[in-house]
Amino acid sequence: MAKRWKQRPEGSNWGDFGEDDELGRINLLTPDKVLQAANEIQTGRTFSLSLPLDYPGGSSLNQRRYPPIINPTEDLAYQAGTFYNVIAKDKISPSFIDVWGDDVVTLWPQYSTQWDALAHQGALFDADLDGVDEPVYYNGFRAGDDIVGPATDAKGDDSGSTAFARHLGLEHMAAHGVQGRGVLIDVAHHLGDTAHEWQPINLVMLKEMMAADNVVVEPGDMVIIHTGYATKIVEWEKKPDASRIQAMYSYLDAEDDSLLQWITDTQMSALISDNYAVEGFVHGDETPHTLLPIHNLCLFKLGIPLGELWYTQELADWLRQNGRSRFLLTAPPLRLPGTMGSPLTPVATV
Repeated sequence: MAKRWKQRPEGSNWGDFGEDDELGRINLLTPDKVLQAANEIQTGRTFSLSLPLDYPGGSSLNQRRYPPIINPTEDLAYQAGTFYNVIAKDKISPSFIDVWGDDVVTLWPQYSTQWDALAHQGALFDADLDGVDEPVYYNGFRAGDDIVGPATDAKGDDSGSTAFARHLGLEHMAAHGVQGRGVLIDVAHHLGDTAHEWQPINLVMLKEMMAADNVVVEPGDMVIIHTGYATKIVEWEKKPDASRIQAMYSYLDAEDDSLLQWITDTQMSALISDNYAVEGFVHGDETPHTLLPIHNLCLFKLGIPLGELWYTQELADWLRQNGRSRFLLTAPPLRLPGTMGSPLTPVATV
């Protein structure tokens, strides 16, 4: 494949893993890193880090995303929505004792616990060095050519798909395997009674918390920020408070340039949080800028996948009780080609 860019964004790693790379920092999850993570297992106990995928409930968090919808499939006579609690002796043959069901799910992949793909956010950038900004994604992949849609038959297989990431979809991450060392930073514990407040966490604060808990991030680690946000989501039992859900608990301060540099310098392979977007929105002035600087840095410049809305309370509690912060993390997305996000059920093994 021909090189897609003549210049890369300042501070990016485009091309460092190869001109056609679609994995970004997931490349740092090497066999040695997996073995290093396996050495963190002391008890064999596991923690699921996923919310039920029909949480948070409703659409007050994001009006474009809805809870999963489950329906029966068609039956053997092609009658839609009927193959459920099928008594085989009545429907197929009197000699059968079976009762069957089959279902179809309409799923918004980023409704609940999720990975953001590198295709999820790009930027306007003059990759061609011709003085004109064009919409591009990580490693120079192009809107329209590589990330297709909305368009008739975007996938090119007559499936009816009107959007498709021909490159940078999460199937590459799934095929590589996502297993390595997780490192949890327990922000909620250190904020105490103010943990529920909508507040930015800058690098000074984060490093103080890490130092207090002897947390160290090394190259290839997958970093998890525990704020308590998803814990509140669970407490609401799919009836979230629309007046609070978009502005509660802490988030990484994307306006702290030193924090952005820390993300770059640590060589982390993934950045994950139990909150909605890892960071808060930046509105700024009329100067062209990104709304989400951490998304811009991670997805567009460095190829770091972002995990959002992970459930981390039980793991955080156990790690604190046992004086630990590291564990084996297994967290592959669905191997569904062409998606900008994916639900998952991550597992931490301690």
